[in-house]
Amino acid sequence: MSSIASMRTPCDEAAMRSVGPGVPCGAEARPWILAATILGSSMAFIDSTVVNVALPALQASFHATVVDVQWVVESYGLFLSALILLGGSLGDLLGRRRMFVVGVAIFAVASAGCGFASNNHQLIIARSIQGVGAALLVPGSLAIISTSFDEKIVGQAIGTWSGFTAITTAIGPVFGGSLVEHGSWRWVFFINLPLAAAVIAISVWWIPESRSVIADRVDWLGAILATVGLGGLVYGFIETVNLGWSNPLVFGSLIIGFGSLIAFVLVEANVTAPMLPLTLFGSRSFSGANLLTLFLYAAIGIFFFLFPLNLIQVQGYSTTAAGAAVLPLILLMFLLSRWSGGLVARYGARGPLIIGPLIAALGFVLFAVPSVGDNYWKTFFPAVVVLGFGMAVTVAPLTTVVMNSVNQDRVGTASGINNAVARVAGVLAIAVLGIVMVNAFGSRLNRSLAGFSLPPGILQVIQANEIKLAGLQVPTDLNPGAKTAIKESIGEAFVFGFRIVMLICAGLSLASAAVAWLMMPKDRHRLGLPRHS
Repeated sequence: MSSIASMRTPCDEAAMRSVGPGVPCGAEARPWILAATILGSSMAFIDSTVVNVALPALQASFHATVVDVQWVVESYGLFLSALILLGGSLGDLLGRRRMFVVGVAIFAVASAGCGFASNNHQLIIARSIQGVGAALLVPGSLAIISTSFDEKIVGQAIGTWSGFTAITTAIGPVFGGSLVEHGSWRWVFFINLPLAAAVIAISVWWIPESRSVIADRVDWLGAILATVGLGGLVYGFIETVNLGWSNPLVFGSLIIGFGSLIAFVLVEANVTAPMLPLTLFGSRSFSGANLLTLFLYAAIGIFFFLFPLNLIQVQGYSTTAAGAAVLPLILLMFLLSRWSGGLVARYGARGPLIIGPLIAALGFVLFAVPSVGDNYWKTFFPAVVVLGFGMAVTVAPLTTVVMNSVNQDRVGTASGINNAVARVAGVLAIAVLGIVMVNAFGSRLNRSLAGFSLPPGILQVIQANEIKLAGLQVPTDLNPGAKTAIKESIGEAFVFGFRIVMLICAGLSLASAAVAWLMMPKDRHRLGLPRHS
Protein backbone atom coordinates (compact mmCIF):
# COMPACT_ATOMS: atom_id res chain seq x y z
CA MET A 1 0.00 0.00 0.00
CA SER A 2 1.46 3.96 -0.07
CA SER A 3 1.38 6.73 -2.10
CA ILE A 4 -0.97 4.96 -4.00
CA ALA A 5 2.27 5.22 -4.44
CA SER A 6 -0.64 0.99 -3.47
CA MET A 7 -1.93 2.30 -6.73
CA ARG A 8 -0.47 3.69 -9.87
CA THR A 9 -0.79 7.44 -10.11
CA PRO A 10 -3.47 8.86 -12.42
CA CYS A 11 -1.43 9.37 -15.54
CA ASP A 12 0.92 6.39 -15.64
CA GLU A 13 -0.86 5.06 -18.72
CA ALA A 14 -0.85 8.46 -20.38
CA ALA A 15 2.85 9.01 -19.75
CA MET A 16 3.56 6.47 -22.45
CA ARG A 17 2.63 8.95 -25.15
CA SER A 18 6.08 10.55 -25.15
CA VAL A 19 7.53 12.50 -28.02
CA GLY A 20 9.81 10.89 -30.57
CA PRO A 21 9.70 8.12 -33.12
CA GLY A 22 10.47 4.55 -32.14
CA VAL A 23 11.12 1.27 -33.86
CA PRO A 24 7.90 -0.80 -34.00
CA CYS A 25 8.87 -4.33 -32.99
CA GLY A 26 8.16 -7.61 -34.71
CA ALA A 27 5.34 -9.86 -33.54
CA GLU A 28 7.72 -12.30 -31.82
CA ALA A 29 9.22 -9.51 -29.66
CA ARG A 30 5.97 -7.93 -28.48
CA PRO A 31 5.13 -10.36 -25.64
CA TRP A 32 8.70 -10.07 -24.33
CA ILE A 33 8.61 -6.26 -24.41
CA LEU A 34 5.32 -6.26 -22.50
CA ALA A 35 6.71 -8.79 -20.00
CA ALA A 36 9.79 -6.64 -19.32
CA THR A 37 7.88 -3.37 -18.97
CA ILE A 38 5.16 -4.93 -16.79
CA LEU A 39 7.67 -6.62 -14.48
CA GLY A 40 9.88 -3.52 -14.31
CA SER A 41 7.15 -1.03 -13.49
CA SER A 42 5.45 -3.51 -11.15
CA MET A 43 8.65 -3.70 -9.07
CA ALA A 44 8.56 0.05 -8.55
CA PHE A 45 4.81 0.19 -7.88
CA ILE A 46 4.85 -2.73 -5.46
CA ASP A 47 7.90 -1.48 -3.57
CA SER A 48 6.15 1.79 -2.84
CA THR A 49 3.21 -0.15 -1.37
CA VAL A 50 4.44 -3.40 0.16
CA VAL A 51 6.89 -1.58 2.41
CA ASN A 52 3.97 -0.01 4.29
CA VAL A 53 2.74 -3.47 5.30
CA ALA A 54 6.27 -4.28 6.51
CA LEU A 55 6.62 -1.08 8.59
CA PRO A 56 5.47 -2.58 11.92
CA ALA A 57 7.98 -5.45 11.53
CA LEU A 58 10.69 -2.94 10.59
CA GLN A 59 9.82 -0.80 13.58
CA ALA A 60 10.06 -3.78 15.94
CA SER A 61 13.30 -5.03 14.33
CA PHE A 62 15.13 -1.70 14.66
CA HIS A 63 13.25 -0.38 17.75
CA ALA A 64 12.39 2.56 15.51
CA THR A 65 10.27 5.66 16.07
CA VAL A 66 7.53 6.77 13.71
CA VAL A 67 10.00 9.34 12.33
CA ASP A 68 12.39 6.52 11.44
CA VAL A 69 9.70 4.58 9.56
CA GLN A 70 8.49 7.80 7.93
CA TRP A 71 11.97 8.17 6.45
CA VAL A 72 11.88 4.58 5.14
CA VAL A 73 8.83 5.56 3.06
CA GLU A 74 9.78 9.17 2.35
CA SER A 75 13.37 8.59 1.18
CA TYR A 76 12.06 6.41 -1.66
CA GLY A 77 9.17 8.70 -2.58
CA LEU A 78 11.30 11.84 -2.38
CA PHE A 79 13.84 10.78 -5.01
CA LEU A 80 11.22 9.12 -7.21
CA SER A 81 8.97 12.19 -7.28
CA ALA A 82 11.81 14.73 -7.65
CA LEU A 83 13.65 12.86 -10.42
CA ILE A 84 10.91 11.12 -12.44
CA LEU A 85 10.73 13.95 -15.00
CA LEU A 86 14.53 13.93 -15.26
CA GLY A 87 14.40 10.16 -15.83
CA GLY A 88 12.06 10.67 -18.78
CA SER A 89 14.35 13.36 -20.24
CA LEU A 90 17.44 11.14 -19.90
CA GLY A 91 15.61 8.32 -21.68
CA ASP A 92 14.63 10.63 -24.55
CA LEU A 93 18.22 11.87 -24.89
CA LEU A 94 20.40 8.83 -24.14
CA GLY A 95 18.08 5.96 -25.10
CA ARG A 96 14.94 4.70 -23.42
CA ARG A 97 16.01 1.06 -23.22
CA ARG A 98 19.41 2.05 -21.84
CA MET A 99 17.95 4.19 -19.04
CA PHE A 100 15.31 1.56 -18.29
CA VAL A 101 17.98 -1.13 -17.85
CA VAL A 102 20.18 1.21 -15.79
CA GLY A 103 17.17 2.05 -13.60
CA VAL A 104 16.34 -1.63 -13.05
CA ALA A 105 19.99 -2.41 -12.21
CA ILE A 106 20.19 0.46 -9.69
CA PHE A 107 16.87 -0.63 -8.21
CA ALA A 108 18.10 -4.23 -7.82
CA VAL A 109 21.39 -3.27 -6.16
CA ALA A 110 19.56 -0.92 -3.79
CA SER A 111 16.99 -3.67 -3.02
CA ALA A 112 19.84 -5.95 -1.95
CA GLY A 113 21.14 -3.10 0.22
CA CYS A 114 17.69 -2.76 1.83
CA GLY A 115 17.54 -6.49 2.51
CA PHE A 116 20.96 -6.59 4.14
CA ALA A 117 20.54 -3.32 6.13
CA SER A 118 21.59 -3.77 9.76
CA ASN A 119 20.09 -0.51 11.01
CA ASN A 120 17.53 2.09 10.02
CA HIS A 121 20.09 4.55 8.61
CA GLN A 122 21.46 1.96 6.16
CA LEU A 123 17.91 1.10 5.12
CA ILE A 124 17.05 4.77 4.48
CA ILE A 125 20.18 5.24 2.32
CA ALA A 126 19.35 2.11 0.30
CA ARG A 127 15.72 3.21 -0.10
CA SER A 128 16.92 6.59 -1.43
CA ILE A 129 18.98 4.80 -4.08
CA GLN A 130 15.95 2.64 -4.88
CA GLY A 131 14.02 5.84 -5.52
CA VAL A 132 16.66 7.01 -8.01
CA GLY A 133 16.43 3.67 -9.84
CA ALA A 134 12.63 3.86 -9.91
CA ALA A 135 12.79 7.42 -11.32
CA LEU A 136 14.73 6.03 -14.29
CA LEU A 137 12.78 2.84 -14.89
CA VAL A 138 9.17 4.08 -14.47
CA PRO A 139 9.13 6.64 -17.32
CA GLY A 140 11.37 4.33 -19.36
CA SER A 141 8.94 1.42 -19.13
CA LEU A 142 6.06 3.61 -20.25
CA ALA A 143 7.91 5.22 -23.15
CA ILE A 144 9.23 1.89 -24.45
CA ILE A 145 5.71 0.62 -25.14
CA SER A 146 4.66 3.68 -27.11
CA THR A 147 7.81 3.60 -29.26
CA SER A 148 8.01 -0.18 -29.83
CA PHE A 149 4.43 -0.75 -31.05
CA ASP A 150 2.81 0.76 -34.12
CA GLU A 151 -0.26 2.98 -33.87
CA LYS A 152 -2.74 0.21 -34.69
CA ILE A 153 -1.86 -1.98 -31.69
CA VAL A 154 -0.31 0.43 -29.19
CA GLY A 155 -3.73 0.88 -27.53
CA GLN A 156 -3.98 -2.87 -26.93
CA ALA A 157 -0.44 -2.91 -25.54
CA ILE A 158 -1.28 -0.05 -23.18
CA GLY A 159 -4.40 -1.91 -22.03
CA THR A 160 -2.43 -5.10 -21.40
CA TRP A 161 0.24 -3.20 -19.46
CA SER A 162 -2.41 -1.41 -17.43
CA GLY A 163 -4.33 -4.59 -16.62
CA PHE A 164 -1.33 -6.66 -15.56
CA THR A 165 0.26 -3.90 -13.49
CA ALA A 166 -3.11 -3.42 -11.75
CA ILE A 167 -3.17 -7.13 -10.90
CA THR A 168 0.41 -7.15 -9.60
CA THR A 169 -0.27 -4.00 -7.60
CA ALA A 170 -3.32 -5.67 -6.04
CA ILE A 171 -1.51 -8.92 -5.24
CA GLY A 172 1.65 -7.16 -4.01
CA PRO A 173 0.56 -6.13 -0.49
CA VAL A 174 -0.99 -9.57 0.18
CA PHE A 175 2.08 -11.43 -1.10
CA GLY A 176 4.40 -9.03 0.71
CA GLY A 177 2.42 -9.38 3.92
CA SER A 178 2.74 -13.17 3.64
CA LEU A 179 6.52 -12.88 3.17
CA VAL A 180 6.77 -10.70 6.28
CA GLU A 181 4.50 -13.00 8.31
CA HIS A 182 6.10 -16.32 7.36
CA GLY A 183 9.64 -15.17 6.67
CA SER A 184 11.14 -11.75 7.26
CA TRP A 185 10.58 -8.16 6.14
CA ARG A 186 13.91 -8.50 4.32
CA TRP A 187 12.31 -10.80 1.72
CA VAL A 188 10.11 -7.91 0.59
CA PHE A 189 13.32 -6.47 -0.90
CA PHE A 190 15.14 -9.67 -1.88
CA ILE A 191 12.23 -10.75 -4.09
CA ASN A 192 13.18 -7.91 -6.46
CA LEU A 193 16.53 -9.51 -7.38
CA PRO A 194 15.30 -12.41 -9.59
CA LEU A 195 12.63 -10.12 -11.10
CA ALA A 196 15.27 -7.49 -11.97
CA ALA A 197 17.57 -10.13 -13.50
CA ALA A 198 14.73 -11.36 -15.73
CA VAL A 199 13.81 -7.78 -16.79
CA ILE A 200 17.41 -6.92 -17.71
CA ALA A 201 17.89 -10.13 -19.70
CA ILE A 202 14.64 -9.67 -21.66
CA SER A 203 15.37 -5.96 -22.25
CA VAL A 204 18.85 -6.52 -23.65
CA TRP A 205 17.67 -9.36 -25.89
CA TRP A 206 14.29 -8.13 -27.15
CA ILE A 207 13.67 -4.40 -26.64
CA PRO A 208 14.71 -2.07 -29.50
CA GLU A 209 16.50 1.15 -28.56
CA SER A 210 14.73 4.47 -29.20
CA ARG A 211 15.47 8.15 -28.65
CA SER A 212 13.65 11.42 -29.14
CA VAL A 213 14.60 13.39 -32.24
CA ILE A 214 14.06 16.73 -30.49
CA ALA A 215 15.70 16.10 -27.07
CA ASP A 216 19.09 17.82 -27.00
CA ARG A 217 19.78 18.64 -23.34
CA VAL A 218 18.82 17.73 -19.79
CA ASP A 219 17.65 20.19 -17.15
CA TRP A 220 20.20 19.26 -14.45
CA LEU A 221 19.78 22.51 -12.51
CA GLY A 222 16.02 22.01 -12.34
CA ALA A 223 16.47 18.42 -11.10
CA ILE A 224 18.92 19.52 -8.38
CA LEU A 225 16.68 22.37 -7.20
CA ALA A 226 13.59 20.11 -7.16
CA THR A 227 15.41 17.47 -5.10
CA VAL A 228 16.91 19.97 -2.64
CA GLY A 229 13.58 21.80 -2.36
CA LEU A 230 11.50 18.71 -1.65
CA GLY A 231 14.22 17.24 0.57
CA GLY A 232 14.43 20.43 2.64
CA LEU A 233 10.68 20.56 3.20
CA VAL A 234 10.37 16.87 4.03
CA TYR A 235 13.33 16.93 6.43
CA GLY A 236 12.04 20.05 8.17
CA PHE A 237 8.50 18.76 8.63
CA ILE A 238 9.45 15.23 9.71
CA GLU A 239 12.19 16.24 12.14
CA THR A 240 9.93 18.85 13.76
CA VAL A 241 8.56 15.99 15.87
CA ASN A 242 12.07 15.22 17.19
CA LEU A 243 13.67 18.65 17.33
CA GLY A 244 10.87 21.24 17.51
CA TRP A 245 10.05 24.14 15.19
CA SER A 246 12.68 26.48 16.64
CA ASN A 247 15.61 24.13 16.07
CA PRO A 248 18.10 25.65 13.57
CA LEU A 249 18.22 22.41 11.54
CA VAL A 250 14.42 22.36 11.15
CA PHE A 251 14.08 26.09 10.53
CA GLY A 252 17.07 26.13 8.17
CA SER A 253 15.96 23.13 6.13
CA LEU A 254 12.47 24.59 5.66
CA ILE A 255 13.95 27.90 4.46
CA ILE A 256 16.30 26.05 2.08
CA GLY A 257 13.40 23.90 0.86
CA PHE A 258 11.05 26.79 0.13
CA GLY A 259 13.90 28.88 -1.35
CA SER A 260 15.00 26.06 -3.66
CA LEU A 261 11.45 25.50 -4.92
CA ILE A 262 11.04 29.22 -5.65
CA ALA A 263 14.39 29.14 -7.50
CA PHE A 264 13.18 26.01 -9.34
CA VAL A 265 10.13 27.86 -10.68
CA LEU A 266 12.31 30.80 -11.80
CA VAL A 267 14.79 28.49 -13.52
CA GLU A 268 12.03 26.54 -15.28
CA ALA A 269 10.58 29.81 -16.60
CA ASN A 270 13.88 30.77 -18.22
CA VAL A 271 15.79 27.65 -19.38
CA THR A 272 15.45 26.52 -22.99
CA ALA A 273 14.63 22.87 -22.17
CA PRO A 274 12.76 22.95 -18.83
CA MET A 275 11.99 19.78 -16.88
CA LEU A 276 8.67 21.40 -15.97
CA PRO A 277 7.37 23.56 -18.86
CA LEU A 278 5.36 26.25 -17.06
CA THR A 279 3.52 27.17 -20.26
CA LEU A 280 1.41 24.02 -19.83
CA PHE A 281 -0.20 25.63 -16.79
CA GLY A 282 -1.70 28.21 -19.14
CA SER A 283 -4.46 25.63 -19.53
CA ARG A 284 -7.02 26.14 -16.75
CA SER A 285 -8.03 22.47 -17.05
CA PHE A 286 -4.43 21.27 -16.72
CA SER A 287 -3.81 23.49 -13.68
CA GLY A 288 -7.07 22.35 -12.11
CA ALA A 289 -6.32 18.67 -12.74
CA ASN A 290 -2.95 18.96 -11.02
CA LEU A 291 -4.35 20.90 -8.06
CA LEU A 292 -7.07 18.24 -7.69
CA THR A 293 -4.36 15.55 -7.89
CA LEU A 294 -2.30 17.31 -5.20
CA PHE A 295 -5.17 17.36 -2.70
CA LEU A 296 -6.59 13.90 -3.40
CA TYR A 297 -3.28 12.03 -3.54
CA ALA A 298 -2.10 13.78 -0.38
CA ALA A 299 -5.06 12.13 1.37
CA ILE A 300 -4.32 8.77 -0.27
CA GLY A 301 -0.62 9.00 0.65
CA ILE A 302 -1.09 9.46 4.40
CA PHE A 303 -3.94 6.91 4.43
CA PHE A 304 -1.76 4.14 3.03
CA PHE A 305 1.00 5.03 5.51
CA LEU A 306 -1.18 4.92 8.65
CA PHE A 307 -3.79 2.27 7.79
CA PRO A 308 -1.41 -0.76 7.93
CA LEU A 309 0.00 0.51 11.26
CA ASN A 310 -3.56 0.71 12.60
CA LEU A 311 -4.49 -2.78 11.41
CA ILE A 312 -1.31 -4.54 12.55
CA GLN A 313 -0.27 -2.71 15.73
CA VAL A 314 -3.70 -1.69 17.09
CA GLN A 315 -6.30 -4.05 15.61
CA GLY A 316 -4.08 -7.13 15.81
CA TYR A 317 -4.19 -8.14 12.13
CA SER A 318 -1.48 -10.33 10.61
CA THR A 319 0.60 -8.68 7.88
CA THR A 320 -1.10 -10.90 5.28
CA ALA A 321 -4.56 -9.86 6.48
CA ALA A 322 -3.49 -6.20 6.51
CA GLY A 323 -2.35 -6.52 2.90
CA ALA A 324 -5.63 -8.18 1.94
CA ALA A 325 -7.75 -5.60 3.79
CA VAL A 326 -7.28 -2.98 1.09
CA LEU A 327 -7.63 -5.41 -1.83
CA PRO A 328 -11.30 -4.45 -2.55
CA LEU A 329 -10.21 -0.84 -3.15
CA ILE A 330 -7.61 -1.79 -5.76
CA LEU A 331 -9.89 -4.34 -7.43
CA LEU A 332 -12.71 -1.78 -7.69
CA MET A 333 -10.37 0.67 -9.41
CA PHE A 334 -9.24 -2.04 -11.81
CA LEU A 335 -12.71 -3.40 -12.60
CA LEU A 336 -14.42 -0.02 -12.98
CA SER A 337 -11.71 1.85 -14.89
CA ARG A 338 -13.27 1.17 -18.32
CA TRP A 339 -16.74 2.14 -17.02
CA SER A 340 -15.50 5.40 -15.48
CA GLY A 341 -13.63 6.22 -18.68
CA GLY A 342 -16.98 5.94 -20.48
CA LEU A 343 -18.48 8.52 -18.10
CA VAL A 344 -16.22 11.16 -19.65
CA ALA A 345 -17.48 10.44 -23.17
CA ARG A 346 -21.08 10.57 -21.97
CA TYR A 347 -21.11 13.38 -19.41
CA GLY A 348 -17.74 15.13 -19.69
CA ALA A 349 -15.01 15.12 -17.01
CA ARG A 350 -16.38 17.81 -14.69
CA GLY A 351 -19.21 15.76 -13.16
CA PRO A 352 -17.15 12.65 -12.33
CA LEU A 353 -14.32 14.82 -10.97
CA ILE A 354 -16.77 16.47 -8.56
CA ILE A 355 -18.68 13.31 -7.59
CA GLY A 356 -15.65 10.98 -7.32
CA PRO A 357 -13.80 13.00 -4.65
CA LEU A 358 -17.09 13.56 -2.77
CA ILE A 359 -17.55 9.77 -2.57
CA ALA A 360 -13.89 9.41 -1.52
CA ALA A 361 -14.49 11.99 1.24
CA LEU A 362 -17.35 9.82 2.56
CA GLY A 363 -14.98 6.86 2.52
CA PHE A 364 -12.45 8.71 4.66
CA VAL A 365 -15.21 9.72 7.11
CA LEU A 366 -16.18 6.04 7.41
CA PHE A 367 -12.56 5.19 8.27
CA ALA A 368 -12.84 7.59 11.22
CA VAL A 369 -15.67 5.52 12.76
CA PRO A 370 -14.11 2.18 13.89
CA SER A 371 -12.56 1.89 17.34
CA VAL A 372 -10.23 -0.83 18.67
CA GLY A 373 -11.36 -4.40 18.01
CA ASP A 374 -14.30 -3.70 15.68
CA ASN A 375 -15.26 -6.29 13.05
CA TYR A 376 -13.60 -5.72 9.63
CA TRP A 377 -16.69 -6.56 7.55
CA LYS A 378 -18.92 -4.16 9.48
CA THR A 379 -16.47 -1.22 9.70
CA PHE A 380 -13.36 -1.16 7.53
CA PHE A 381 -14.78 -3.10 4.57
CA PRO A 382 -17.59 -0.59 3.80
CA ALA A 383 -15.07 2.25 4.12
CA VAL A 384 -12.63 0.48 1.74
CA VAL A 385 -15.42 -0.10 -0.81
CA VAL A 386 -16.68 3.51 -0.69
CA LEU A 387 -13.15 4.94 -0.99
CA GLY A 388 -12.37 2.53 -3.83
CA PHE A 389 -15.54 3.51 -5.69
CA GLY A 390 -14.72 7.22 -5.24
CA MET A 391 -11.22 6.72 -6.64
CA ALA A 392 -12.52 4.57 -9.50
CA VAL A 393 -14.93 7.35 -10.54
CA THR A 394 -12.08 9.91 -10.36
CA VAL A 395 -8.91 8.43 -11.88
CA ALA A 396 -9.88 7.74 -15.52
CA PRO A 397 -11.57 11.17 -16.00
CA LEU A 398 -8.55 12.82 -14.35
CA THR A 399 -6.21 11.06 -16.77
CA THR A 400 -8.42 12.13 -19.69
CA VAL A 401 -8.42 15.79 -18.62
CA VAL A 402 -4.62 15.86 -18.34
CA MET A 403 -4.20 14.28 -21.77
CA ASN A 404 -6.79 16.46 -23.50
CA SER A 405 -5.89 19.80 -21.94
CA VAL A 406 -2.56 20.16 -23.78
CA ASN A 407 -1.49 19.85 -27.40
CA GLN A 408 -0.81 16.30 -28.63
CA ASP A 409 2.97 16.73 -28.77
CA ARG A 410 3.06 17.64 -25.06
CA VAL A 411 0.95 14.76 -23.72
CA GLY A 412 3.96 12.77 -22.48
CA THR A 413 5.33 15.76 -20.58
CA ALA A 414 1.93 16.71 -19.19
CA SER A 415 1.15 13.24 -17.90
CA GLY A 416 4.67 12.94 -16.46
CA ILE A 417 4.07 16.18 -14.53
CA ASN A 418 0.75 14.87 -13.21
CA ASN A 419 2.45 11.63 -12.17
CA ALA A 420 5.11 13.62 -10.30
CA VAL A 421 2.47 15.83 -8.62
CA ALA A 422 0.67 12.73 -7.31
CA ARG A 423 3.89 11.36 -5.83
CA VAL A 424 4.96 14.71 -4.36
CA ALA A 425 1.52 14.99 -2.74
CA GLY A 426 2.00 11.68 -0.93
CA VAL A 427 5.53 12.57 0.19
CA LEU A 428 4.48 15.94 1.64
CA ALA A 429 1.31 14.54 3.25
CA ILE A 430 3.23 11.88 5.18
CA ALA A 431 5.66 14.56 6.39
CA VAL A 432 3.06 17.19 7.37
CA LEU A 433 0.18 15.04 8.60
CA GLY A 434 2.65 12.82 10.43
CA ILE A 435 3.13 15.81 12.77
CA VAL A 436 -0.65 15.93 13.35
CA MET A 437 -0.72 12.20 14.09
CA VAL A 438 2.15 12.29 16.59
CA ASN A 439 0.78 15.34 18.43
CA ALA A 440 -2.77 13.94 18.61
CA PHE A 441 -1.47 10.57 19.82
CA GLY A 442 0.74 12.14 22.49
CA SER A 443 -1.98 14.49 23.72
CA ARG A 444 -4.57 11.71 24.08
CA LEU A 445 -2.13 9.27 25.69
CA ASN A 446 -0.93 11.85 28.23
CA ARG A 447 -4.54 12.51 29.24
CA SER A 448 -5.09 8.79 29.76
CA LEU A 449 -1.83 8.33 31.69
CA ALA A 450 -2.85 11.12 34.06
CA GLY A 451 -5.52 8.76 35.37
CA PHE A 452 -2.94 6.11 36.36
CA SER A 453 -0.81 6.25 39.49
CA LEU A 454 2.47 5.56 37.73
CA PRO A 455 5.95 6.09 39.23
CA PRO A 456 7.54 9.24 37.71
CA GLY A 457 10.39 7.23 36.14
CA ILE A 458 8.03 4.89 34.26
CA LEU A 459 5.84 7.81 33.16
CA GLN A 460 8.91 9.56 31.74
CA VAL A 461 9.96 6.42 29.85
CA ILE A 462 6.52 6.10 28.24
CA GLN A 463 6.34 9.78 27.33
CA ALA A 464 9.87 9.74 25.90
CA ASN A 465 8.81 6.91 23.56
CA GLU A 466 5.49 8.38 22.42
CA ILE A 467 7.10 9.05 19.05
CA LYS A 468 6.87 5.29 18.40
CA LEU A 469 3.06 5.63 18.30
CA ALA A 470 1.37 2.22 18.57
CA GLY A 471 4.81 0.56 18.43
CA LEU A 472 5.44 1.89 21.94
CA GLN A 473 6.41 -0.94 24.30
CA VAL A 474 4.93 -0.91 27.81
CA PRO A 475 7.63 -1.08 30.54
CA THR A 476 8.00 -4.65 31.80
CA ASP A 477 8.29 -3.77 35.51
CA LEU A 478 4.55 -3.08 35.91
CA ASN A 479 1.85 -5.37 37.23
CA PRO A 480 -0.23 -7.18 34.56
CA GLY A 481 -3.34 -5.05 35.18
CA ALA A 482 -1.46 -1.77 34.68
CA LYS A 483 0.30 -3.12 31.56
CA THR A 484 -3.03 -4.11 30.00
CA ALA A 485 -4.61 -0.74 30.83
CA ILE A 486 -1.67 1.21 29.37
CA LYS A 487 -1.68 -0.99 26.25
CA GLU A 488 -5.37 -0.20 25.75
CA SER A 489 -4.65 3.50 26.23
CA ILE A 490 -1.94 3.35 23.55
CA GLY A 491 -4.37 1.71 21.09
CA GLU A 492 -7.09 4.25 21.86
CA ALA A 493 -4.63 7.13 21.47
CA PHE A 494 -3.58 5.84 18.04
CA VAL A 495 -7.22 5.51 16.93
CA PHE A 496 -7.87 9.06 18.17
CA GLY A 497 -5.03 10.43 16.02
CA PHE A 498 -6.02 8.23 13.07
CA ARG A 499 -9.58 9.60 13.19
CA ILE A 500 -8.34 13.21 13.12
CA VAL A 501 -6.10 12.48 10.12
CA MET A 502 -8.92 10.66 8.28
CA LEU A 503 -11.21 13.67 8.77
CA ILE A 504 -8.44 15.91 7.37
CA CYS A 505 -8.24 13.49 4.41
CA ALA A 506 -11.99 13.92 3.93
CA GLY A 507 -11.42 17.68 3.89
CA LEU A 508 -8.68 17.28 1.25
CA SER A 509 -11.08 15.22 -0.88
CA LEU A 510 -13.75 17.92 -0.56
CA ALA A 511 -11.12 20.45 -1.64
CA SER A 512 -10.49 18.27 -4.73
CA ALA A 513 -14.19 18.33 -5.58
CA ALA A 514 -14.24 22.13 -5.12
CA VAL A 515 -11.29 22.49 -7.51
CA ALA A 516 -13.15 20.45 -10.14
CA TRP A 517 -16.29 22.53 -9.65
CA LEU A 518 -14.40 25.82 -9.98
CA MET A 519 -11.77 25.00 -12.63
CA MET A 520 -13.14 22.33 -14.95
CA PRO A 521 -15.07 23.64 -17.98
CA LYS A 522 -18.80 22.87 -18.05
CA ASP A 523 -18.69 22.22 -21.79
CA ARG A 524 -17.49 18.63 -22.13
CA HIS A 525 -15.98 19.35 -25.54
CA ARG A 526 -13.87 22.28 -24.33
CA LEU A 527 -10.88 21.56 -22.11
CA GLY A 528 -9.03 24.85 -22.58
CA LEU A 529 -5.81 24.43 -24.50
CA PRO A 530 -3.00 26.73 -23.38
CA ARG A 531 -2.04 29.26 -26.01
CA HIS A 532 1.68 28.54 -25.93
CA SER A 533 1.91 24.80 -25.41
